[in-house]
Parts: sequence; structure tokens; C-alpha cells
Amino acid sequence: LKKCNISLRHCHPIESAHTPSRRQFYINQATMESIATIATSNALAARELEWAKNTPELLAEHAVINQGIIRTRFPPEPNGYLHVGHAKSMNMNFRLAFEKLGVPLENRRTVFRYDDTNPDAESPEYIDSIRRDLEWLGWQPERTTYSSDNFQTLYELAVKLINKGLAYVCDMTKAEMEAQRDLAKSRCVARGAGKDPDVEAPIPSADILPGRNRDTSVERNLKLFEEMKMGLHDEGTMTLRLKMDFESANPNMYDLVAYRIRYTPHPHAGKGWCIYPNYDFTHGICDSLERIDYSICTLEFETRREPYYWILCALDMYRPNVYEMSRLNLAYTVLSKRRLLKLVDANYVRGWSDPRMPTISGLRRRGYTKEIINTFCNDVGATRAMNVVQMDKLFQVARQTLSVNTRRAMAALEPIKVVIGNFAEEAAKAEEGGMTFDVQNSPTDASLGSHSVTITETIYIDSDDFRLDEDPNFYRLTPGQAVGLKYHGGNLICDEVVKDGSKIKELKCHFDNSEGRPKPKSHITWVPSDGILCEVRIYNHLFTELEPSDRWEEELNAESEIIHPNAIIDPSVMSLVDKKDIDEWKSNQALQFERVGYFVVDTDTTFDSKTKEGKLVFNRTVSLKEDKTVKKVDAVEAEQKRKRAEQQRSVAASRDIMMTIEPKDFFKLAPEYEGKYSKFDDTGLPTHLADGTELTKSAKKKLEKDRVKHAKKFAKNKK
Repeated sequence: LKKCNISLRHCHPIESAHTPSRRQFYINQATMESIATIATSNALAARELEWAKNTPELLAEHAVINQGIIRTRFPPEPNGYLHVGHAKSMNMNFRLAFEKLGVPLENRRTVFRYDDTNPDAESPEYIDSIRRDLEWLGWQPERTTYSSDNFQTLYELAVKLINKGLAYVCDMTKAEMEAQRDLAKSRCVARGAGKDPDVEAPIPSADILPGRNRDTSVERNLKLFEEMKMGLHDEGTMTLRLKMDFESANPNMYDLVAYRIRYTPHPHAGKGWCIYPNYDFTHGICDSLERIDYSICTLEFETRREPYYWILCALDMYRPNVYEMSRLNLAYTVLSKRRLLKLVDANYVRGWSDPRMPTISGLRRRGYTKEIINTFCNDVGATRAMNVVQMDKLFQVARQTLSVNTRRAMAALEPIKVVIGNFAEEAAKAEEGGMTFDVQNSPTDASLGSHSVTITETIYIDSDDFRLDEDPNFYRLTPGQAVGLKYHGGNLICDEVVKDGSKIKELKCHFDNSEGRPKPKSHITWVPSDGILCEVRIYNHLFTELEPSDRWEEELNAESEIIHPNAIIDPSVMSLVDKKDIDEWKSNQALQFERVGYFVVDTDTTFDSKTKEGKLVFNRTVSLKEDKTVKKVDAVEAEQKRKRAEQQRSVAASRDIMMTIEPKDFFKLAPEYEGKYSKFDDTGLPTHLADGTELTKSAKKKLEKDRVKHAKKFAKNKK
């Protein structure tokens, strides 16, 4: 501001004789110095552009309106559920950016904006889920806005650009636009190589480049744009384009589309519009209208700086600072909304909140609390360096957070029945309290209280804690090796193994509480006979590859979810796992299954603690640190490996079959679509589901993309 020679007076506007169309503003000394310090900070500096420079009047006006406030925004598009990458963006926009800039707490503001300009992909479900996720993570925006609330203003600004000769209505088809841009790009490459573009990439016709509509009259463009708004033209027949620069090295400057026709009701704005502005035209204007100081996005938008600032410069609007940070790349998963949507639509997962999904809803359902997610994002930070973050980093944050206050319980995932032959005799010898023991809910924090566990004549141990064959490296129960029982103190000795075929049905054992008994090498957990039956779901990486490739659907992990349907947990948790306390929008009851891992009650739970009826389901959040001394490759693991190999062979065979299917028959013959559709158009694209329901335009659009992908693979295979 000092560089701009802005006067230092009390804060009020006055009319300037030199600038009758704009008010001139003055601010007090303290506010000016505070803003100037932040404005000259290099903490969020990025590539500079001439268009990005604000005039002294714009800077002064902005400073007076914001009054020392520094404002960021979090602008998700409601076309899916938020994922962990959005959590990183929230952490940056609500906290980290201000810390980097040194903004005092009282001067920090963040706007939560729905970037809702594409009604074909957006829905009330997504709008609601985004709001709930943001609230759950604990962020408090200054206000909530919608880009669609500015539709009238955006329309008026588009008209302003037409009047300035900087926008025009274009009737070129999508194919013509692609040819136009390819030609402009080729000519740019030729110029960059010092060659003559007219020789290397000659223009066949002015209808293609610069385009037959580019130099049409203002009157013609105003008339056609109004007709577009009134619904007098079909979808895809006309667009409003910005007259930018076909000689730019940046393809985003090749007369981008500002408006297109869509006869789709808007989930927030309703049915009032049939033309919608695109993202590039909208978000910079909304940033300026909302008085944003720092517009933070990810690095793939770095080349959008030129159109962002070109538009604001052309409209003589305030230009926020734009900063691009690296996006979050998390190992063994995908964060592309298109791929996440495909995972849901193709039933690879249980839905957007599947615990294997990297969505906020999926992480919450898996047991990751807001403290875990926010701490993880804080640890990852925000830089411009591209990298892949290992899942172990998230797992470790989860362990450290959950270990502090998570209630302990004993459980057996694959239980083996154990009958204690001398139970009555040992119970009679027991001191006061008998076979009931008081156990701290947390071994490190007595303030968390305690619960009771009772040994019964029949107990259950986990199959991982018993082995038929003797092994010097296996320290748990075998026919020839005693083991200790947690909280009991005595030794458990196996006398007989009862089998049903090859499966172990029961162990007949006895207690040894004698003085001088051998000290056991380890103590195992157990569950009494009145334990609660439950289903336990163990979650592993969603993909087998560290960075899933373009063939990501073939890289899905067949063992990403392993279900133990007959698990059992000690009854002391009865009151904690009732269905009435389960809610998909909050963190549900977490437990540490001793010696196994951290688990959370799943939303599929229907268990009633009063009637003891209904299904109890747990999801594993994260394992405990691996016990390197115990490596058991048993029949279950061998069967899992066999199934995985079988699935891989099946996928390969399916791929071979797919390569024999013509693109026009794709949805009729491909195994994944077989029986799903009842009617097709002349090209073979489905128009109706099997039950006769007509497909939406959006659904058909997605299917067409799938067919195009198949057609490319089919053509490549033919070669």
C-alpha cells in the first residue's frame, strides 16, 4: 500500500474528482501496516502475472472493506463426497495458510463455498454430506455461500464482456473446438521451436482458427446470449466463449467456454436457469465478490492462473492472490472423484462411506476421528513438492491418538471353544472375588475407570493363539506347551484336541495354579461363555499397487475386506454397543481389542443391549504394532491366497473376453453389464435399466465415457 502512495487518514470513503466511476478509500495507520506486512510475505508466493496486479484504487477499496481481515475460502464442488484430500485443503484454508502468513487469530476468516455450477453431476445428497463432514471435522466458516447464488451477477458480467468485445457466442461443435485447439497448440509449438507456424501447422480455414464466430458483432452476440438464456437453443448448439489468445503458450487461453446450455434443474438454484457458467469463469469472480485474499488450490490448476486473472482484469475487479500447493497423493488408494464414483457405481465397495474409501465418511466409519484426520493433515503440511504419502503415516497417527483414551476389551475373531476340566475345583480354591477380575479400561490411565471380566467353565480363545504343531518360535498354546491367561494368573494346559474332520472343534484343558509351575512364555486373551457374538471386518489396502495405474480396476485388492462372521467379544461392552448410540455422522464407540487392534462399532449394527438381539458389527481401524515373533501361515491364509490367485486368473480371462466385444455391443455382452439394461439406442448405448427405468442424461454420459475407454482398448488390441 505504501508503494501505491495511498493516503493515511481515518477510515471512510470520499468521492474522487479524478475517478468519478470509483470511490477512493482511506484506512488508518495500524490497519494499513498490518495488511502491508502480510501482503509482502513470501509464504504463499507463486508465479507472477501482469494481469494479477491490482490498481491502487482496487487495493484501497479491498483494504477498507476487509478492515485488516485476511480471508481464504474452501470451495468444494458438490459432485461427490469429500475425501482426505479435501481434509488437507480444509486444514490449509482454515488454519495453516494463516499460520504461514502470520495472521493473528482475530483476523482470520474462511468462507465455505459450494462451487455448484454443474447441475448434471451435483445433488442434494452431496451438498448435505459436505456440510456434515466440514462440521464434524470442527471447522467453523465465516459464512456458507453458493456460486449459484451469484448466477445473476455472473450473467451480467458476461454481458459486460460481450459489450467490451471480449466474449462471443460460438456455434462450433465439440469436435471443431478440439480441432481448433489442437491447431493452435501445434502452431505454438512451431513458434517455440523457431519454425514458421504457417508451414508447420497451416490454417486450413478462418472458420477453424480463429473461428467463424470470433469477430461477430456485439449486437449479434448479445441477442444470441439472451436467446440461450431464454431456452431457444438446444443443448450443445451454442456456448459463450471468451476472446482470449490463440497464440498463447497456455492452451487454457484458447477462448475458453464461459457458458453452456443445460436443461437440467439446479439442486440449489432450482429451475430458473438453462445456461450455466463453467468453473474457470465462475470461481475467480466469486473469489473477488467474496473479498478473498488468498485463493488456494492444487498444482494441477497452476495453468489456470492466466484465465483466472485475465477474466478479473477484463472486468476491472479485485484480484486475490492465487497459491497452488501439491495435492495429497495417498499410497494404495485413489482420490480422483471420477474413480471414486466408479468404485461406488460398480459396487466394488459398499458405498461412499465404505471403510476402505478415502472419503471423510469412509474414514469416520472405519474409526478415524477428527483429531486423527486433522493431526495427519497437519503433519503432512502444504508445500509445492509432489510426493506420495504412505498409509503408515496415517496409521501411526491413529495408533498414537487412540491409545490414549480407547477402552480395552477382549475378543476372539476366529474363536475356539475351550472346556476347563478342573474349573469347579479351581473356582472353589479361588480367593475373594472368585473367577471375576477387575480390569482397568486403560492400563495407563486409571481415571478412565474399570470393568469386570469373569472366567467361566467354557471360554473362547482366538485360533491364532493355538497351534497343533510344536514350534520353538511360537509362544502360545500347543498340546505340549502351557500358556498364561490374562488377568487369571494360572497356566492353561491343553489335554485333548477334539476335531470335526480337519477342523478343531474344541480344546479340553485344565488350570495349573500350583506353586513352582513353569512360567508361561506368554499370556493370551479369552472371552467367557456369555460373550457377545459379533461380525468383525478387517480392512487392508484397497489396491495392490502403491500408485494405482490407468488399469486401476484390475489392481483392486481382493483381500481389502476380510470378514470374521463368528467373532465373540466379552460382555462388559454390552452397554457401549447399542444401536441407539450409532450414527453415521459421528465417531462411534471405539474399542481396543487387546493384542489385536483398534476397532469401532459399524453403522450396520442392529444390536439391542436390552434384548441382546440384533447384529453387532465392528470395523478394524488399525492394527496394533505387528508382533514380529509370531508368523502363522495356516489353512485360512492358504485358502485366502488360493482365492486371490483364482480371482487374478478370472480377471485376466475376463480381460481377454472383453477384447473380443465390439464397442457397439459393450453394454449387451460385457459381464459387468450383463442383464442391467433392457433398452438401447441405435449405437448400443443403454437408455433404460432392466426394470424399465429410463436412464438420466448424466448416467448415459458416464456410460458413453466407459464405452469410449473400451473402444480405445479394443482398437489397440486389434493392432
